[in-house]
Amino acid sequence: MKSIGMKYCEAIKNINPSWSGSVSGNTEDELVIEWNGETEISKSDIQAKITEMETAEANSITEKENLKASAKAKLIAGEALTEDEANTVVL
Repeated sequence: MKSIGMKYCEAIKNINPSWSGSVSGNTEDELVIEWNGETEISKSDIQAKITEMETAEANSITEKENLKASAKAKLIAGEALTEDEANTVVL
């Protein structure tokens, strides 16, 4: 599990790829963001980006799990796999 500081860093970099600051603190209330002269991003925008990124990651995991299950069912039934399904079983 990523720390809250790491989540904030990734979200800020996702919003502003040129940001080179830092985030310190162990809880959301303790976070201190060093902007290094870059335009500050609101906490609510950062939190929304974190939620968006976490949702995208969860959806990606679910999609991969579904492809694996579909590939397994097709292999058992002797059916042809799609390329994406085949990619889940190729090491």
